[in-house]
Amino acid sequence: MMIQMPYGAQEILEKLNSHGFEAYIVGGCVRDSLLGAKPKDWDITTSAKPEEVKSLFGRTIDTGIQHGTVTIMRGKQGYEVTTYRIDGEYEDKRRPKTVAFTSSLEEDLKRRDFTINAMAYSHRDGLIDIFGGANDIKEGRIRCVGTAVERFTEDALRILRALRFSAQLGFVIEESTWNGLKKIGPNLAYVSKERIQTELTKLLLSPHPNQIRQVFACGLESYLSPAFARLAPEVLFIDPSLPSWKYLRWASCLKEQSPQEGAEVLKELKMDNDTICKVKLLVQMCHEPIGLSPADVRRAMGQMTEELFDSLLLLKRSMKGIEETESSRLRELDEIRQLSQEIRLRGDCINLKMLAVTGSDLIAWGMKPGKEVGETLNRLLDYVLQHPEQNQKDILLEYLQ
Repeated sequence: MMIQMPYGAQEILEKLNSHGFEAYIVGGCVRDSLLGAKPKDWDITTSAKPEEVKSLFGRTIDTGIQHGTVTIMRGKQGYEVTTYRIDGEYEDKRRPKTVAFTSSLEEDLKRRDFTINAMAYSHRDGLIDIFGGANDIKEGRIRCVGTAVERFTEDALRILRALRFSAQLGFVIEESTWNGLKKIGPNLAYVSKERIQTELTKLLLSPHPNQIRQVFACGLESYLSPAFARLAPEVLFIDPSLPSWKYLRWASCLKEQSPQEGAEVLKELKMDNDTICKVKLLVQMCHEPIGLSPADVRRAMGQMTEELFDSLLLLKRSMKGIEETESSRLRELDEIRQLSQEIRLRGDCINLKMLAVTGSDLIAWGMKPGKEVGETLNRLLDYVLQHPEQNQKDILLEYLQ
């Protein structure tokens, strides 16, 4: 088969070849191309040493020169070009202490994690598939290159990458690979929480987010974080039809926890504060009923942004209910959505920012600064939520009198 690659990648390969060097696109771009997906990045591996690559292409970026990687820009597209290498000892269970350059493509491919990521390709030589990655793609299988225990011992993050690729691609994890990740699972203690969170997030954003339960099936949860380990896998259900938004998928994952428990999971995994706040609010609100009156809908809308309110309705819709009441619950959610759209079209006041009267207005009207101002504004907001047409300064000041 022939892989269609960008002109920039092809040009780099041809230039390296014309100067006597081997060069191939490698890794994820080959895998994605065989899967019929559009690659995000086009990485290149070559027998040329970094200094030889730099001399051939002039302006390059030393993105990982200590590991043999330089980036060549073609327009706005960057291509990472890495010299064939053999990794030295992995002292920290994550990265090799040293790397040695080699002239052997096979040695370079041998150090990679999974067979589906250990293929190379060029128009000149076709597909180089020493470890059976193409067949594993055909069979829908995640399998380590060489011995699984060795690959996972070198880099413990590969354990979560195996689960993530399984979820993203819908592939099964081959038996020896599964046994290897269970055996080396304790090494996840050496992996940063940020890296763990990134892999779990990618898993949750995948077409098969419920594969998060595999973390528990192979006994890895206690090595991720104490709060995560306290989750009950039997209540974890993420509707795959939910949009792949980080905060929404995490909210769906944590919806059976209290808002505080959910936030603790994310804090331990070093999640960003914006996502934590959104998840905490959604987890709190997803179990609280929203009344069917326009005032009730306005009140609920006023507690969050427009985007978050729409996400709340999606989350509520995705939650499993009692079968007999499911259809009526969905009808209610449809009615709430319709009301929210009408409220937005009219521009009804739903929060203090939209209230026609401000604290300064009340002080100018004669009220003393302090607690009474805030209480009065909230009282006016409650009145306007019931009577949105009354949201006019003169009407509200008259109402106070």
